[in-house]
Amino acid sequence: MQLVSLFVAVTDTSWFDYLRHQSDLDEVNFWQPGGGTNFRALEAGELFLFKLHSPRNFIVGDGIYYRSLILPISVAWETFGNANGHPTLEGMRQKISEYRRVTDSNEDYKIGCRILTQPFFLSEREWIPVPSSWSRQIVVGKRYTTDDLEGGHLWEVMNDHLGRIGTIGLSDVPQARYGEPALVKPRLGQGAFRIAVIDAYRRCAVTGEKTLPALEASHIQLFARGGEHRIENGLLFRRDIHTLFDRGYVTIVPDGRFEVSSRIKEEYENGRDYYLMQGRKIIEPNNPDLKPSQKMLEWHNSNVFLS
Repeated sequence: MQLVSLFVAVTDTSWFDYLRHQSDLDEVNFWQPGGGTNFRALEAGELFLFKLHSPRNFIVGDGIYYRSLILPISVAWETFGNANGHPTLEGMRQKISEYRRVTDSNEDYKIGCRILTQPFFLSEREWIPVPSSWSRQIVVGKRYTTDDLEGGHLWEVMNDHLGRIGTIGLSDVPQARYGEPALVKPRLGQGAFRIAVIDAYRRCAVTGEKTLPALEASHIQLFARGGEHRIENGLLFRRDIHTLFDRGYVTIVPDGRFEVSSRIKEEYENGRDYYLMQGRKIIEPNNPDLKPSQKMLEWHNSNVFLS
C-alpha cells in the first residue's frame, strides 16, 4: 500500500471563521506567525487538515498541500489577498503582531506560508472529533499516515467529503475513495503559481535582482489567452520587465536569450537600460523540469512580441 501523510494543524479560529464564509476559493494561505523554519511534514498532494483550538477539538476542513515558503507579509498579501484569512492587510499584520507579542504592527514580518489548493470547510454538523491520540500539549499540529489506524480513518473520511461535495473528482484522486491512497494533483491558482515561480527562480531571470517585493511571476503564454498556471509557463521578472514582457516590448527567445524590441526606442525615445541587456542569457532554475517551456517561449515570440 502506498504511504500517504496527513497533517492536522491547530487553526486560528478567526482565520477559519472568515474563510469558511468566502465563496469560490481555489487556494488559501495557512500562515504561521514565525518565519524561522519552513514546513516539511508533507509533500505536494497530501492532505492538510484544519483543527480548531481547544476546547473545540474538532477537524473542520481540509486543503490539498502544495508547498511552503517563508515570505514577507506584504508579498503574502499581494499574492493571496483575503485568502490569507483576513479582509485587510492591516488586520492581518495586527493579528500576526498579537501572536508574536510585539506592538510594531507596521513591520513587514517574514511568515511561514503553507499553500493549500482546493480548500473546503465542513458545516458544524459534519465536524470530526480529533483522534484519541491527540494531546492537549500539541501547539502546531500532528502528522498521521495512512498506514496507521487513525490516519487511515481520517483519509477515508476526508476523501468521502471531498468526493461528495465535488471539490475533487475521482479523476484527480485515483482509487482514493475506494482503494489504495494516492497523492492528489494540486490545481494551481494564481497565488500558488506565483509561489512556485518564486521558489524555482529566487531572482529576476534577466537582471538577477533578489529583492522579493520588486519581483513578479509572469505567464509566458498569457493566462488571459489560454496560458496555464504551470511553472514551465512562468518566469520571475523585476516589475518593469514583467510589464514590458506582457506588452510585447521584450521577450525571451527559445534558446534563453533576452530580446528587446526596437519599438521601445521608436515609441518612447528611450530604453537604453533595456538595450544594454540585449542578448543576455537568462537565469534558469537548477531543476531542468522547471525551466521555461520552449513551446511557450515560441508562442510569446510569435503572438506577443513586437518585432
